[in-house]
Amino acid sequence: MKRSTERILTTHAGSLPRPPELRQILLAYEAGEPVDETELDRLTAEAVAEVVRRQKEAGVDLISDGEMSKTGFVRYVTGRLSGFGGRSATPQFADIADFPEFAGWRASEPGRAQVNPACEGPIELRDRAAIERDVAHLKGALDGKNPDECFVPAASPGVIAMNLDNHYYPSQEAYLQAVAEAMRHEYRALTDAGFVVQLDCPDLAMGRHRHFKDRPLADFVANAEQSLEALNHAVEGIPAGQLRLHLCWGNYEGPHTHDVALADMLPAVLKSKVEGLVIEAANPRHEHEWRVWEDVRLPDDKVLIPGVIDSTTNFVEHPRLVADRIVRFAKLVGRERVIAGVDCGFGTAAARGNVAGDVVWAKLATLAEGARLATEELWG
Repeated sequence: MKRSTERILTTHAGSLPRPPELRQILLAYEAGEPVDETELDRLTAEAVAEVVRRQKEAGVDLISDGEMSKTGFVRYVTGRLSGFGGRSATPQFADIADFPEFAGWRASEPGRAQVNPACEGPIELRDRAAIERDVAHLKGALDGKNPDECFVPAASPGVIAMNLDNHYYPSQEAYLQAVAEAMRHEYRALTDAGFVVQLDCPDLAMGRHRHFKDRPLADFVANAEQSLEALNHAVEGIPAGQLRLHLCWGNYEGPHTHDVALADMLPAVLKSKVEGLVIEAANPRHEHEWRVWEDVRLPDDKVLIPGVIDSTTNFVEHPRLVADRIVRFAKLVGRERVIAGVDCGFGTAAARGNVAGDVVWAKLATLAEGARLATEELWG
């Protein structure tokens, strides 16, 4: 993973708004409707090239493919792996259940009615070409430039097993292990191409107030540790410098009054075989948790990528605020081990988004400006 001893680098959490034409064909494909796959490939390649250009234009240092080829950060795997069908349960978030008026308002938003499929058979890799297309699209957009400044998000074994219910394997552990084995190909294909893989792990935080809301914290932590063991197995042999982990409490604007504390999850998360830790730190429910790093030492082999831009609102943060957030972290863990990031993705689902496209690019531009101001303060 690229580090800097001269300035604060910038990145984000991976997904970006998709062009309308691409979004429509992706949703049709996911719904099982016949689509022109040549046209889908063309639109995806064009969209990747455009988001790469715009990220660079905005001043983002460590860029992604924007997840242009994916319908969602988890659902996309059902087109690449066998064994999925039927319907998963959709347990309500504990915080939303506490606020029925808000729950009704949220349920009326477009795209909220989607239901995930479930595991109904053996989980195996069935579409090797999908990840090869992702690699080709991003490399094509780079036009021969070194890929080491790029990352590609990929669903972690834990988030897949948590969101796509197990109706086939004798235990959740067996299901998790099967998913980990099947996803190894994707992780390896990306790193072999020179990219960094961002392992999306909202199950390590969001899972608490959704799937484990009625169970003791110890049960949730044990489940998270099991998921991290599967993740570590899935990335065995991949250099830690090509891996980053994204921890998330759910990329939605809501009460978040039942969110698990970051301090409760860090002991497990710090055991992950990754170099980069991408952690929400800008939204109003978790911004205060920068103080955790006063008591927890960031291991020498890890880099902190705190969110200093919120991904759920259309406020464009002031660059000075962004700089202040960056400086707080830098003074605690070291300026060379902080990369300025965004709380979560701006396009985690093709069907909907929280932030307008033009606002997304303004937010990324202010991220870069905030990093410049922080660099001036930290390096003088």
